[in-house]
Amino acid sequence: MACTNSATGRCRSTPVIVDPTLPMRPPTRAPRVLLVAATTGYQIRSFGAAAERLGAELILATDRCHRLDDPWRDGAVPIRFHDEDAAVRAIADAAAAAPFDAVLAVGDRPALIGALAARVLGLPAHSPAAVRVAGHKLKTRMRLRAAGLRTPWFRSIPVDRDSGVLLDRVSYPCVVKPLGLAASRGVIRADTPVELVAAVERLRRLLASPEIRLLRDPANDSIALEEYIPGHEVAVEGVVTDGELEIFAILDKPDPLEGPFFEETIYVTPDRLRLEERRDVVEQVGGAVEALGLTHGPIHAECRLGPRGAVVIEVAARSIGGLCSRVLRFNGPAGGSHSLEEVLFQHTLGRPVARHYAVAREGAAVMMIPVPGAGICQGVAGLDAARAVPLVEDIVITTKPGQRLVPWPEGASYPGFIFARGRSPEEVVAAVRAAHDRLTFRVASEIAVTAAMG
Repeated sequence: MACTNSATGRCRSTPVIVDPTLPMRPPTRAPRVLLVAATTGYQIRSFGAAAERLGAELILATDRCHRLDDPWRDGAVPIRFHDEDAAVRAIADAAAAAPFDAVLAVGDRPALIGALAARVLGLPAHSPAAVRVAGHKLKTRMRLRAAGLRTPWFRSIPVDRDSGVLLDRVSYPCVVKPLGLAASRGVIRADTPVELVAAVERLRRLLASPEIRLLRDPANDSIALEEYIPGHEVAVEGVVTDGELEIFAILDKPDPLEGPFFEETIYVTPDRLRLEERRDVVEQVGGAVEALGLTHGPIHAECRLGPRGAVVIEVAARSIGGLCSRVLRFNGPAGGSHSLEEVLFQHTLGRPVARHYAVAREGAAVMMIPVPGAGICQGVAGLDAARAVPLVEDIVITTKPGQRLVPWPEGASYPGFIFARGRSPEEVVAAVRAAHDRLTFRVASEIAVTAAMG
């Protein structure tokens, strides 16, 4: 990979931070930004708060057909993610009535709609073709291998193919995964032929479920098999500006993600990688971004530090999901503190990256609270004690009483998030663990709940 941009002489992977306080020429009106997002997305309110702080008008395009009660008191553009043409037409019609200045997206499928809409509206964004490849695990593997990047062996089979044909063509350990789902949903490690057959059958049942079929995503008609990469896992957050990657932060994952399922728990910054490991991650992610053709917009990458060095697992054409973005805090030149969502607003509105700023170097951690078990949530105890743990900044419980809890690999939703901030990565990781130990989720079996209801 050629690292230096000939136009600027700057390494494509040089960490640079968007300055959230850079001035713009005074607009004749407040900037209008379209946010494409699912109605269930945790991040919608975070973007709303960022828009309010920056004096921007945020308009939602969501998979909801009626007026959305949101903090901006603005009606959403109703779309369906599976009907791309109709979604883009609806957004174009809304833009004809009141033009948009930029497009943002939350989530993988919204990212594709956002890219398609941006192309029609003539706004800067990743190309739809690149977003499609980034959102498809098999196509990503093929593109990274063609670029000469480190890549595990991989193959795919139709979801209805007999599992028996796999057994003489697979080495162990391996990983079974869906091609289109996110957040490690459906990802299962297999160490033996018996485990492989069981994993494939389990994933088939998930992909055949009504919830998944309603997505109408052709990627869910196939299953991927690939080499299991052992080693420490990290995430990389950044943006691409006119083809130039700018890394905000590398996020450590202190808990080993070894399977058989891969529910994530903790992100912590700053990273604790050795200098050579950090350089390797930056180089591999930069090469992956270039190979996938991502040229303008946010990226969120996942990497494994395996025996051969850093291996890119995926690069999503979006920012970090859920409420995890709160772990990143940006310092402005006047000493102010700014959220990732504010930085992304600045980037999508074309604010220049004129100076080098770093993510606040204090220790910060977020725990995605593990699903305590399958069943119906009856409530959570110990919140006051958990919030009293030193360095704990906030605890957000997103699961409501009566809501169904589904563990990984079938699940895709965490019951809440714990945030801590302090002097070092070690102490904030200890803080979120201590807070989690004080929480007790009351979970009843679905059978018991049904019986109690009569």
